[in-house]
Amino acid sequence: MPPVATENVAPDATKSDTSAPYLSTLPANDFSWQITLTQKVVAITGANRGIGLGIAEVCLANSAKNVYSFDLMEPGEEFATLQKHYPNFQFIQTDVTSEESVEKAINHVVEATGRIDGLVANAGMTKHQPALKFERPELEQLFNLNVFGAYFCAQIAARKFIELGIKGSIVMTSSMTSYRPNRAAPSAPYGATKAAVRNMCHTLAMEWSKHGIRVNSISPGFVRTAMTYYVETAPDWDLKMQYYGGMPRLADPRELGGAYVYLLSDASSYTSGIDIPIAGIVGAW
Repeated sequence: MPPVATENVAPDATKSDTSAPYLSTLPANDFSWQITLTQKVVAITGANRGIGLGIAEVCLANSAKNVYSFDLMEPGEEFATLQKHYPNFQFIQTDVTSEESVEKAINHVVEATGRIDGLVANAGMTKHQPALKFERPELEQLFNLNVFGAYFCAQIAARKFIELGIKGSIVMTSSMTSYRPNRAAPSAPYGATKAAVRNMCHTLAMEWSKHGIRVNSISPGFVRTAMTYYVETAPDWDLKMQYYGGMPRLADPRELGGAYVYLLSDASSYTSGIDIPIAGIVGAW
């Protein structure tokens, strides 16, 4: 007897191959599909100045309900100016290299607002000098803040998302130096820390997707901050930019903000595990 014909049925893409149920990141049916942070509570590490402050301003301009800066130093005039315009921008003194301090800060946010929807692991530091001159304490300081700080902030935020049943978003600030050397201001250890940040996002995104948590990174190029303003004044700046092949200027920190808003918003519900370079076409990537 010939075999009975069977119908080819495509597997149900909505079902996971694992036994653990997955929390879908797909927004509710009545979602507007606007790129907005309406009703979102976001924490940004290192947001008292520089890139973090620029991210905070763009989040607030895109209707974030509350934005918190987790920073070690007391806020200055730039922070106060933005807070005057957006009273829902708050500061919580936090040492991001201390797990206890980060957990305390996140708990404070949840106690004050009832939730936390997004975490931007942005705090970091750099040191530019020839690789032959770096010593162990300098490397440990860079890795402790840039890598361990970002990792534990993400881990603690993820635990809180899971506890609250929130489909949260984590965005880490990497760097163009995670892709290629920075000839204008070289720092081998800094580039290594940012490559670690970019790489860890891929695995965290994979591991935490079942909880509805998305993890991405952004790699800025030259951005005008207190740490980098001098780069543009160097006598060989024009020559270096010819080498890089990019826009011959430093970015305003707010020019990065739109990408962070997108990744923090529900409009990016199917975006996870990626890096977005924002570098003015530096190096053409």
